Amino acid sequence: MFFSGLELSRRLERAESLCGARFVEARQRVSPETGACWIEAGGAWAMFDGPASPATQSFGLGLFAEPAESDLDRLEAFFHDRKAPVTHEVSPLGGVSTAGMLSLRGYHPVEYSSILYKPLTDDPGGREANRDLSIRLVEPGEEELYSETSVLGWNMPAFAGFLKVLGRVVAVCEGSLSFFAFLDGKPIATAVLRCDEGVAFLAGASTIPEARRLGAQRALFDARLRMARERGCDIAMMGAEPGSASQRNAEREGFRLAYTRTKWQMA
Repeated sequence: MFFSGLELSRRLERAESLCGARFVEARQRVSPETGACWIEAGGAWAMFDGPASPATQSFGLGLFAEPAESDLDRLEAFFHDRKAPVTHEVSPLGGVSTAGMLSLRGYHPVEYSSILYKPLTDDPGGREANRDLSIRLVEPGEEELYSETSVLGWNMPAFAGFLKVLGRVVAVCEGSLSFFAFLDGKPIATAVLRCDEGVAFLAGASTIPEARRLGAQRALFDARLRMARERGCDIAMMGAEPGSASQRNAEREGFRLAYTRTKWQMA
């Protein structure tokens, strides 16, 4: 059994930090002109993937050590030097003192996210699935197709630049596995799995609008969790907007809410 608390939060946040760090390392290999990189300060990991990238932020602030003013100075300089917004995604287990410190330094909340988890016991099996769907890993040479499908699924023009090269970045991202869902031979959905230190991090789930509610995400859940068990993971995690369809889908799959995280941004 896993219970919500500091130990669980540290494990989940470090898994997402690792995902972010490996992602920006891959971005640097694919697009060295971006200057993508990451640093650690006071237990927090800060990633830079370009000023407008959703991956540009920090994780773990206050969880592994009480942050000193000098730690925040270093983190802020890291973003300021790259002309990027200063953003920290903070677990409530980081403590009230961390939130208070951020408030005093001029930060304000800009987003909340539900962090969900599921213990990985034996594969339950026996689930009904849409027999017209097929799930498989993205193969070499399909990186552009993956990116195109993701762009259609996310339908977020502000992040179109980030998404259009996503396939190439994930393809060279150490430890990340990308998946397609196909319907009648056409890719309709994408998703990513990353396994680190027994934690399966599920991300990148998107379905093109005309193919939603056909079971693609459920099938992608099953495929990724099955692979995570095969790779020795004992817990899975994912993030979602509170109260969103993504959170409801995760709860239907047996995920539980660990905590609600706050994204703080400097004014």
